[in-house]
Amino acid sequence: MEVVCSIDESCAAQISSLLRPPPPPLVQDYFDKLISSTKQRHVITVKHDGEFGKGVYANTDFEQGQLILKDQMLVGAQHSLNKIECMVCDHCFKFIGSIELQLGRRLYLQNLPATPVLSNTGCDGSSSSSSHVRRDCYDTDSSEDEKEKVPLPDGVVEALMNGELVLPYSDKFPLPKVVSCPGGCEGALYCSESCADADWELCHSLLCTGKKSESLSTEALSKFTHHANETNDIFLLAAKAISSTVLRYRKLKTTYFEKQGKGKSSDVLDYSNLLLEAWKPISMGYKQRWWDCVSLPYNIDCSEEVDFRMQIKELAFTSLQLLKDAIFDKECEALFSLEIYGHIIGMFELNNLDLVVASPVQDYFLFIDDLPHPQKEEAMKISGPFLDALGDEYSVCCQGSAFYPLQSCMNHSCRPNGKAFKREEDRDGQATIICDRPIRKGEEVTLSYIDEDLPFEERQALLADYGFKCKCPKCVEEEP
Repeated sequence: MEVVCSIDESCAAQISSLLRPPPPPLVQDYFDKLISSTKQRHVITVKHDGEFGKGVYANTDFEQGQLILKDQMLVGAQHSLNKIECMVCDHCFKFIGSIELQLGRRLYLQNLPATPVLSNTGCDGSSSSSSHVRRDCYDTDSSEDEKEKVPLPDGVVEALMNGELVLPYSDKFPLPKVVSCPGGCEGALYCSESCADADWELCHSLLCTGKKSESLSTEALSKFTHHANETNDIFLLAAKAISSTVLRYRKLKTTYFEKQGKGKSSDVLDYSNLLLEAWKPISMGYKQRWWDCVSLPYNIDCSEEVDFRMQIKELAFTSLQLLKDAIFDKECEALFSLEIYGHIIGMFELNNLDLVVASPVQDYFLFIDDLPHPQKEEAMKISGPFLDALGDEYSVCCQGSAFYPLQSCMNHSCRPNGKAFKREEDRDGQATIICDRPIRKGEEVTLSYIDEDLPFEERQALLADYGFKCKCPKCVEEEP
């Protein structure tokens, strides 16, 4: 049965305006201002051409291994299941608490009865969102000779969590103290008051389930989150995008009335223009409807494609209705149309980058392992049982998905000169793009969206999901 969203019809003109690609001069101005606010203002630029759209270009020479840019995410979220493994700041994604708290919390949560609520997989069995850059460097293989986990004595995990038990040398790996959500919910934790306040102002005030939540209904919000965790947590990213746009709109409206009260503005308020301005950061991303652009799973036959895409659309509609019950704003009604919701999710599907932050727990145990024998033996008497209790996967990095505005402008090449790569010092949620081979001033910075070592036919098939046929030098050389 065809899904019908009444807002799609009642707000058709405004939806069309929101989804219309912004003109190149506006795009140029937006990214010029974005780059000028970062440390990359003298080294890269975003330019638009008629054939490939936006692209990132070098303003200086780069040598192999040199940092090209660090890109702050527009929206990002930690995967639901990963929250059991890692405790990180909900805004910047730095690890928080202490080595003891990270270990104790993980041991405590993994020993609780399993619940089907938390899931990273979509209804099609795929991961929660596509990644613009392949994720094979973060995969871990499970084998039959996996180390068996050894249980700990009663009370030890609790002592680790409440600070009664301090591990040797853990003071060499200090982490920011845990700061609670200003709205009182238990679902968001932070590394500092500044991160907590920034996230509250950005989007969390509408998505908080605590007593100070500004949502219409925390019960409806809990239902939306439950549905996203059970089906596909890409919906959580979409909720953040809509929430941040609504809050930007309200801030712009407040600023307008303040200026009018001070006699600084005589313009008649145009709510649609305010919404367009609030929508601007999202408008810069390339979009398609999610149910049109999502890759067909390997276990779905081509004859079932129409039914599969309709199921995806119905899933998005269910999620949207739950979100609408929780945070709907009449003045921003167009944002709650299925057409807008589908395009937001499609933008994430096509452009998202894996959010990965290395765990300090690994650093800690590697430090212990490198100690001289007497010190190592003494330290392992205390730390060793926790290592045994966790088994082979004693350290798990923070994993999620995020949309990065500058990285999303980078075009594909099967012979890229850049790569997404976290260095030792990169311990937050920012995207880090490193030069993979020498880049000359004026040259375009490219990434590979896929495994560029695959044969020509396989690369072309994978890139078809992104909506283009690759004509990079490597493909031109290898095309039969």
